[in-house]
Amino acid sequence: MAEIQRQSPVRFKATPLKTEVRENWIVALEYDEEGQGPWLVDLAHKSRWDLQDSKIGEQTPCDLTVPAAPGECTFSDNTLINRMNRTQASIYHLGGAAPAMPDFSGYTDVSENTVFLALFGPRAFLIAEKLSNLDFIDPAKKAPFLLQGPFCHVPCQIIVLEKGSDRSGGFLLTCSRGYGDSIIHAVMQAGSEFDLRPAGENRFNTFLDGLDQ
Repeated sequence: MAEIQRQSPVRFKATPLKTEVRENWIVALEYDEEGQGPWLVDLAHKSRWDLQDSKIGEQTPCDLTVPAAPGECTFSDNTLINRMNRTQASIYHLGGAAPAMPDFSGYTDVSENTVFLALFGPRAFLIAEKLSNLDFIDPAKKAPFLLQGPFCHVPCQIIVLEKGSDRSGGFLLTCSRGYGDSIIHAVMQAGSEFDLRPAGENRFNTFLDGLDQ
């Protein structure tokens, strides 16, 4: 029986220069003329888990601590844990292959159900400010931190990974899969004046390597 090809919910108009097949995903590694930033990267192939439990603070996914308060994040070894509310957290595996999901009923793999994008580089938050009223550069919050609310009028989870000067930095965004085409259209249109370009996983990995974990 032929293996099922896994499909990202988003499509860029640009064609990747280099790709790699990984766990039935076609992963874009690099695009031609990625420019000097900002960049938008499709990370649909990265594993994402949802964790729900009445005693979620006692859970240790990937041997990491679930943050104590909603909006806080734990980031280590390319694994990001985001406390959403009293009983729920999201877990993103940003590195290579994700570990096996724990044998515990509170975990759900949501990778196939959601859009997963990274927007980063110079002027990244100028683009975000055109699409949401959320405060991506709140001086009272230290990155990484979680925001939950509308982006392009769509309910989203947003994790600010870095806050730089002059509205530079980067964030991750995830929302329901059905909004994929609409999100890409809105973000690329908003970013056109700042020369926003699609980029591949290699560019994201360079950004990730520069973050404190």
